[in-house]
Amino acid sequence: MPVVRLNNLGFRYPGTDRWIVENLTLTVEAGEFLAIVGESGVGKSTILRIIAGLIEPQAGTVEIAGDTDRTRRRRAMVFQDSRLMPWRRVESNVMLGLEGLSLTRDDAARRVEGVLLLTGLADLGHRWPHQLSGGQAQRVGIARALAVEPDILLMDEPFGAVDAMTRKHLQTELIRIWQASGKAVIFVTHDIEEAAFLADRVVVLGGQPATVVREERLTLDRASRLESIEHSGISDRLTASLSHALPDQMSGL
Repeated sequence: MPVVRLNNLGFRYPGTDRWIVENLTLTVEAGEFLAIVGESGVGKSTILRIIAGLIEPQAGTVEIAGDTDRTRRRRAMVFQDSRLMPWRRVESNVMLGLEGLSLTRDDAARRVEGVLLLTGLADLGHRWPHQLSGGQAQRVGIARALAVEPDILLMDEPFGAVDAMTRKHLQTELIRIWQASGKAVIFVTHDIEEAAFLADRVVVLGGQPATVVREERLTLDRASRLESIEHSGISDRLTASLSHALPDQMSGL
């Protein structure tokens, strides 16, 4: 059953005539890991922010499944930088997302304890943000998002600011966390190989205004993807789709 449905979505910045996204229709199933890839500036992050409710579309609708349980939020977002409050310890940063929900102090504490354990941060709860590595800080951001028990986890290039080795580790950790949590994930990236490794389905955006130029379902288990011929073929097809949509803008991929 879809947890997100975008119906003929359209967005343009106020005061301009240029549509960033127009007539975009897309669904995301419960528990699905969807990656959205495309050239910088094509509208990936804009779509994510519309789904998150941070900006309003000028056309179309966004349907989010689920109830209005006041002990949780249906959507939660992880940004490229961890956005931790430097004056709050790790536990307190994770608790931040729970403020305003109808939870007792004990219930909130149990939530925090659970997501710190899930994200491998159980021993770091009393540290300050400046005592964390970049990868640890990003995991705190993921823990904070998971603490609100969302149906949909929105991730806007969350590993773009870390080094290559940390990025590989975080990708593997994200798969473990996603499989354990059962949440739907919408993951925005410009890295085609990252998308092909992580996702159940990859949507390629291209053009102006942005449209879906390719959609690819991935069935091979993730442990085999990076070294498989099939994975290389998928990457080639996705890259070719981007190249066809934006022939003069491929140098950044």
